[in-house]
Amino acid sequence: MSNAIPHLVPISVDPADIDFMGHVNNASYLKWVQDAVIDHWKALAPAEAVAAHLWVALKHEITYRRPTFLDDAVIAHVILEKVQGARAFYETVIKRGEDVLAEVKSSWCCLDAETLRPARLARDLVEKFLPSSAD
Repeated sequence: MSNAIPHLVPISVDPADIDFMGHVNNASYLKWVQDAVIDHWKALAPAEAVAAHLWVALKHEITYRRPTFLDDAVIAHVILEKVQGARAFYETVIKRGEDVLAEVKSSWCCLDAETLRPARLARDLVEKFLPSSAD
């Protein structure tokens, strides 16, 4: 289990997110998760690390719990579960108040911004995200 503190990211539901059934289209959840994970990285990593590294999604597994609508106040709760080599594993829970709308497990690969090759994060940088982690 992760000892990371959840990172909260408010989500704006835009009219373009709404599908023919009147609720948020599934593709919008992926965009929200990507934006939330990148926000987490930028919020905790030093500017030089943000400039030197890029993140690409490898896999998303989404469990939809309830529909989301245009006027909903939505927050993504981002939790970094672990870092393993150049990969990071996240859980993002999208909520409206106490209602869980979707749960997303995702894996990401860190890339060197210049070479675009996978890059391990330095231990001291990982510590900013996972205090006392043992990777």
